[in-house]
Amino acid sequence: MNRFEYASPKTAAEAVGLLGEGAVAKAGGTDLVARMKDRLTSPAKLINLLNVKDLRTITSEGALKAGALVTLAELAADAGAKKGFAALATAAGEAATPQIRNVATVGGNLCQRPRCWYYRNEEFDCLKRGGKTCPAQEGENQYHAIFATTPCCAVQTSNLAPALIALDGKITIRGKGGERAVTAAEFYAVDDVKRETILAENEIVTGIEAAAGWRSAYYEVRERQSFDWPLVSVAVAVKGDGKVTEARIVIGAVAPKPWRVEAAEKALVGASPKEAAEKVAAAAVAGAKPLSKNGYKVTIAKAAVMRALNALV
Repeated sequence: MNRFEYASPKTAAEAVGLLGEGAVAKAGGTDLVARMKDRLTSPAKLINLLNVKDLRTITSEGALKAGALVTLAELAADAGAKKGFAALATAAGEAATPQIRNVATVGGNLCQRPRCWYYRNEEFDCLKRGGKTCPAQEGENQYHAIFATTPCCAVQTSNLAPALIALDGKITIRGKGGERAVTAAEFYAVDDVKRETILAENEIVTGIEAAAGWRSAYYEVRERQSFDWPLVSVAVAVKGDGKVTEARIVIGAVAPKPWRVEAAEKALVGASPKEAAEKVAAAAVAGAKPLSKNGYKVTIAKAAVMRALNALV
């Protein structure tokens, strides 16, 4: 690691004021510290957010609201989250290991960088790091995208992102110009291959909000049952008793951003989730274009959609 300054602000406003000129914000640090060790990130100043107490609250009366510093373990264990926002609570509980969930935060999980081994290895001329090519296009791409595979096929592996989008969630961002809220889908709507979110260098995530009124479920497939990132994850949210009147289906770890499949949602409206599961799952993967070594992800995604539909509560 390089030498860096260290600051530990007490408020969100103070934290934002310290950003800029090579400064990087740190919450749990489970992703950032690894990137620093790998020389992917070399901050001139590290802004520790853990003393910003007003970002640690969580409430679930009506809408669910959680500060960016709420840990994944706290979100997973929250009774209100488990009852009314099952997809989000389950997604938090599926991430990593108990030790990591105790320190990893909501904001950090949403903002984590891709796990692509070409991006994480400084020896490769990776497009995401400013290089000229995406080595995974023709290389070892078994864990990469099956949708939107160009120009970069690294996938977004946030556990929370698909669930938050499915629940019509919002993400609150604070910068030097004040605070703003964007939909979770907008948060990942960025065209710059070097970035995964719209978050600017002088901004931090301060919290999330998920809308009430949805029945939801989250299902994730991993190679190992502990400490692994998802091969495919699926979040489903529906309205209506019996037959569905409105639906959201979002697949994670299959594209550079959480992948909402509107064709599958349309196939689900007017039907019973369990009865229509196979038809909906087929619609969800209809547009997939796998790379040379990840065609298996199409099969897994189809099965994961079906299992998420069957798990709806």
